[in-house]
Amino acid sequence: MAKFVLAGKADCPHYAKAELLADTLHRSLPNFRVHKISILPDEWKEWLEATCNRNGWKHEESPLVWRELVDQGGKGMLLGGFNDFLEHCQDYYNITSDMPTDIMLSVAAENLETKMKLIVEEQHRLSLIKPLHIWISSALSPACHFLIPNLLSAEVFPHVSTISLHLLDLDRNEEELQQLRMETEDLALHLLHQVTIHTDLGQAFQEADVILLLDECWSDGTKNENEEEKKKKTVKGISDRYREYGRLIDTRANKEVKVIVSGDSFVNLRCSLLLDSARSIDSHQFVTMATQLENEARAIIAKKLKVKTSDVTNVLVWGNISGSFYVDLQRAKVFNYDGAIKGPAFFSQPVEKILHERKWLETDFQDLVRCQRAAVASKTCRAADMSLANGIVTVLKAWNGICGPDEVFSMGVLCPGYYDLPDGTVLSVPVTFMDGKWSVLFDVTVGEELKERLHLSASELRQEKELGS
Repeated sequence: MAKFVLAGKADCPHYAKAELLADTLHRSLPNFRVHKISILPDEWKEWLEATCNRNGWKHEESPLVWRELVDQGGKGMLLGGFNDFLEHCQDYYNITSDMPTDIMLSVAAENLETKMKLIVEEQHRLSLIKPLHIWISSALSPACHFLIPNLLSAEVFPHVSTISLHLLDLDRNEEELQQLRMETEDLALHLLHQVTIHTDLGQAFQEADVILLLDECWSDGTKNENEEEKKKKTVKGISDRYREYGRLIDTRANKEVKVIVSGDSFVNLRCSLLLDSARSIDSHQFVTMATQLENEARAIIAKKLKVKTSDVTNVLVWGNISGSFYVDLQRAKVFNYDGAIKGPAFFSQPVEKILHERKWLETDFQDLVRCQRAAVASKTCRAADMSLANGIVTVLKAWNGICGPDEVFSMGVLCPGYYDLPDGTVLSVPVTFMDGKWSVLFDVTVGEELKERLHLSASELRQEKELGS
């Protein structure tokens, strides 16, 4: 079987002549196949150059004709331009073309008109599709491989019909981004409309409805620098990037955008910097999550009580998520505990009533939570990417209305006037979700000791900001 590909400028008379010659061959020869590629005149040069570079060909005019090796596989065999195609048809099929010039020009004009109509129709079709735009920064982070399959689902976005995923990575490794794009498309997820890749901030956060910021690497410190210098350079890199992120989000994203800052380093600071620059967007649209810390604390409690991690609920995390935080068990409950008092599956008991080791809870337990993620990383030789992805999905589900009114989450949010904290402070506090909106939970005991811890975290955040400026 012979399969030929004809490509040319939509207004090229020789492309029109080659096209009609191919149609004649197709009608005469049952096994003759032809595929036509019509390119707009102002796009032809770039398309031709890219196609020739990809296949190792040399060709400079319209049309471009090659033969696909259908039975053998591999790249196509270049024939050349119109004259080469005509000569091939005469030699192999004894068929030629005697089309007059006026008809050639008429067909070329008709080809261009048809191409323009198809483009207009495609633009109209695309305008009818209103996808949810999700942007992920540092998309080459390993966490993305866990995040993407779970993110693009009706469980996370129950009222969305289609999603456009935008993968941003400023390290400019376009080849790896292309691989991630192809892998994502190969998942054939029902909600996925398209995947785009970006290696600079030229189009970043355009029309964004959801922004997930996974950035972790900030500076290339030298061996001669002390820890203070390295930290200063790191915080300066964070400040520069996140102030720019904030400005772009302010001008390009939808005003109801949901922004989640995640990771292991300076998450409260990063969220605060966004808020400083994105003044036209409600501060409630920016959060950073302590879900990982909650789950790590639940796992430690569950191990001590010999229950499943899911049997421990309502653990609270206060303060600076990647700095001086405090794990609070005042509302924590445990289900299915094998103790003196037992009940049905829905029966729970306060964790503090079962764990009487007050000293352990205030010292060893807090230290264990701080070290848990590092312990996982040391054993697996990589960051806790699965945990991070799960935390993002959990928060998004709650934000999209998939949670009960009594479920409590610890999230880093702007705390204006709460607990006598200074303005502009982003700290982790307990929140609940209702109808896609979060609100701070005040039905908790905040004693003087906890207030002191919160003010310590606020002071830590202020020092980080000053270091970056």
